Amino acid sequence: MRAPLADRMRPAVLADFVGQEELLGEGKFLSSVLSARPLPSLIFWGPPGSGKTTISRILARETDAVFLPYSAVLSGVKEIREALAELKKSRRGEVEDPRPAILFIDEIHRFNKAQQDALLPFVEDGTVTLFGTTTENPSFEIRNALLSRCTVLVLSPLSPSHIETIVRRALIDPERGLKQPEPFLSPDALKHIVAVADGDARVALNVLEASVSIALHKKLPAVDMETAREALKKKGLLYDKDGEEHYNLISALHKSLRGSDPDAALYWLARMLSAGEDPFYIARRMIRFASEDVGNAAPGALQITLAAAESYRTLGSPEGELALAQAVVYLATAPKSNRTYIAWQRAMKDAETGGSLPVPLHIRNAPTRLMKDLGYGKEYKYPHDFADGFVADNYFPEKLGRRTYYNPSEAGHEKVIAERLKNWWNRK
Repeated sequence: MRAPLADRMRPAVLADFVGQEELLGEGKFLSSVLSARPLPSLIFWGPPGSGKTTISRILARETDAVFLPYSAVLSGVKEIREALAELKKSRRGEVEDPRPAILFIDEIHRFNKAQQDALLPFVEDGTVTLFGTTTENPSFEIRNALLSRCTVLVLSPLSPSHIETIVRRALIDPERGLKQPEPFLSPDALKHIVAVADGDARVALNVLEASVSIALHKKLPAVDMETAREALKKKGLLYDKDGEEHYNLISALHKSLRGSDPDAALYWLARMLSAGEDPFYIARRMIRFASEDVGNAAPGALQITLAAAESYRTLGSPEGELALAQAVVYLATAPKSNRTYIAWQRAMKDAETGGSLPVPLHIRNAPTRLMKDLGYGKEYKYPHDFADGFVADNYFPEKLGRRTYYNPSEAGHEKVIAERLKNWWNRK
């Protein structure tokens, strides 16, 4: 049986990988690590379909390493330890294998603390280099003892342009791909597949493969929008929780929360949980919503959503689902403000485009005499020495000048913040 398209199109060399330029670009970490001996242990943290496994395999292949792949879902530590013990034993033979050995563990966060601790001796003594992938925050899911011996690499969801490139390549590839001319996929269908993928290359390729299969079966001249939509309904050919309905439901929940409708929000929450959605995925999206859509209009939103996630972690289903429902009702009925989100986008734009502007001398720390002689901290005004703990001063780089990113709304607690800032601005 032929492998799925997503597996066939997996890049074999870094030069063919699309995306993750911050890690793979010229002079970046992963480009440089290929020359390292021995390879460092790495934790790849990123969303599904962002290339964690693919990059791991490429690094192993391009360094001619012995690759030992395991899944934390399907494999046990006993099985892994036996394999590592055998590897260690074989390396004590008369002819030592000079190749590095990489222990690859997919979804390493699913190993408990004891299971993770069992890997430590083999990593410490150099028997293997550990490569682990996770969709969860390593700070919370990976043991400190193991984490301290690894470099964490953060992968981002692939951009729409990355996904489009991957889809086009798979469509026309004459050996591994679908061997179809580019016009066989209509612009609307391509746009739809890219949107549904939401940064996940595997999802995009699964939808593409199903769409082309349907079009060829029906002898259609091309994959149109209707065919692409039909492909999404072929769950047996595609995926479950990563399909279009998954994104439709979370979108419905978000928009109900943003629209301040607690009843609709509860309905969509119930739909997602009853369909088997990961409750922690919902919790994470609510935490994000608390910052993006509620913000400082109701500062307690962030604490409540974090508490809901922890409550579910403690209670599980069905008891913990009530905490998620409580958070949903709070978010829906809370005053809304996206001003912090907007301010953050503005600040990030300046930070990314402005270059490495120097910190003004008067707000630099001066722990040494040399620094003081160079003017570090000179003429700094200590706010607590002034009325109301405020003093008019400039804290921006001189070349950038004063900026206003945050303009609080009149909603909820932000009205208080707005009045406070107004009083301060009048004194500048």
